[in-house]
Amino acid sequence: MKNLLFKALILAASTALIFGCNNAAKKAAAEAAAEQARQDSIAAANKAAKEKSAMEIMKTLPEEPEFDIVTNLGTITIKLYSKTPKHRENFEKLALTGYYDGLLFHRVINGFMIQGGDPFTKDTSATAVAKYGQGGPGYTIPAEFVPEYKHKKGALAAARKGDVANPMKESSGSQFYIVQDAANCAQLDGGYTVFGETVKGLDIIDRIAAVATDNRDRPLMPVKIKTIKLSGR
Repeated sequence: MKNLLFKALILAASTALIFGCNNAAKKAAAEAAAEQARQDSIAAANKAAKEKSAMEIMKTLPEEPEFDIVTNLGTITIKLYSKTPKHRENFEKLALTGYYDGLLFHRVINGFMIQGGDPFTKDTSATAVAKYGQGGPGYTIPAEFVPEYKHKKGALAAARKGDVANPMKESSGSQFYIVQDAANCAQLDGGYTVFGETVKGLDIIDRIAAVATDNRDRPLMPVKIKTIKLSGR
């Protein structure tokens, strides 16, 4: 009888302990979910505020505004073209909301071009590196081919997926490249949207293009975009 009573007490205590642990786990999960929802709400509010501010600034910009691409290897000043308005406005919005801050030039080919603008490059872990070149804001931009806009040295153009997956040649929502060698990039004319040009910092393009890379054209040292801001501000 004593053994049965003891076992019953042990079972009751164990049940209470399990019940208490389950309640504690549920409470912790609920608190974590509530905190995540709070953080998401704050992030959404901050994003909306940045976008509103960017839209107000964009109303005041000239047809061909200039932006400074500030990197850890120097500053490249680019001018956005008036005849590619969709690309111009998209770049303005992303730059003014801080989208490019902290991203890397993840693909560099000396004698060709330098490419950046992938949000995945904020994560430099080995797992994330495999995704470099695949990221974006979740949309594409219709091609805006203007015959007079060529792949000259310093030209700013939109990266995109290949023709098979992208027959309309739509541009990436955020990834761009800057021409380092015009002769080797001339073949891209009419196939990729050129929407701006470098007005200062051609030497910085060369400096970035010269960094050592791996067999996937990824720089061995980080080439970081600190920020992209309106030139002179």
